[in-house]
Amino acid sequence: MIEIKVPTVGESISEVTLVQWLKADGEWVERDELLCEMESEKATFELNAEQAGILHIVAKAGDTINIGDLACKIDETAARPEGAAAPKAEKPAEAKKEPVVATKAEPLPADVKATPVAQAIMADKKVKPSEVSGSGVSGKILKNDVLEALNNPGIKGGATSVSRTDRPEKMSNLRKTISRRLVEAKNTTAMLTTFNEVDMGRIMDIRKNYKDSFKETHGVNLGFMSFFTKACCIALTEWPAVNAYIDGDQIIYHEYCDISIAVSAPKGLVVPVIRNAESKNMAELEAAVVDLAKKARDNKLSMEEMTGGTFTITNGGVFGSLMSTPIINIPQAAILGMHKIQDRAMVINGKIEVRPMMYLALSYDHRIIDGRESVGFLVRVKELLENPELMLIGKDPVKGLLGI
Repeated sequence: MIEIKVPTVGESISEVTLVQWLKADGEWVERDELLCEMESEKATFELNAEQAGILHIVAKAGDTINIGDLACKIDETAARPEGAAAPKAEKPAEAKKEPVVATKAEPLPADVKATPVAQAIMADKKVKPSEVSGSGVSGKILKNDVLEALNNPGIKGGATSVSRTDRPEKMSNLRKTISRRLVEAKNTTAMLTTFNEVDMGRIMDIRKNYKDSFKETHGVNLGFMSFFTKACCIALTEWPAVNAYIDGDQIIYHEYCDISIAVSAPKGLVVPVIRNAESKNMAELEAAVVDLAKKARDNKLSMEEMTGGTFTITNGGVFGSLMSTPIINIPQAAILGMHKIQDRAMVINGKIEVRPMMYLALSYDHRIIDGRESVGFLVRVKELLENPELMLIGKDPVKGLLGI
């Protein structure tokens, strides 16, 4: 009997949550076949069968178990059941597909979210997302929603009545970590937020004029994030305190810019890191953003990809936020908040013009960043975004020519 234990998934992580079993107790499994999905406080990972045999489940779905604890056993001495002579081409695919089919049964609801249990029931009973009305946060489909749809075919839950049932749901390890870090940031830093606004007209014109040739040349779309990342990297080198953090009684300054990009993933907010962003060109930045965002949505980010950033950028504008005060991603000292672009009347050279404006918010740790640094940094970012050509050499070309 082979014992399969919870592996070490990263420093400081002592426990994980067993999200769901992909194979049933007593079922025959092949070597390397996916057995279950687990979730640590930072990422999701899977356990594979070390040998072919009969699966004996020890830990239950939903349990919180420690690193090194026994998850299941495999009886490798058991006889292969009739009809399971060559399951390798089918079994793993079935194990992987069931949750995917549950959430992507239709192309329309690309943003459909469901709990693992709800996914499993929907896949097993062939229930389409359009047939279920999610009652969870942001329309998330829960187990009871799927059962309600099965009991009342053709009638979406909530269409005829409103339930007053209170439904407890266990907080995931990732959500626990997010909660703990946010409270820690509020309680351990002298956090303050300064605001400014930027005219996005120049950048929008550049995207409009060059987006096709940019994609044809580099194979990625030209978005806003590369402009903001490039502008922040230049400003961080000029205002190093914004790129630093406190370690005991020392301030650690960084000669590089590892930019964390806040991404809304299915199981919560994650902040993957673009390493050495200051040395990347626009195409490399866009490719890095796309790659990290895709991994976040697929829960495929590694621990290394989510640790070690020196400064964070978050974009609440994608959800329609006009202004907010982002919370610092500790131990970093500052975070830049992007927001919705909105046409507003602005006075330019004594005349009123309608311009596409965005509010910017910089939350910072006042223990190491003073008003001069915070305001100077944000003004510099504004200047670079409104005059993108400055990002090429970091200063006005005429001043560069004159050496002033």
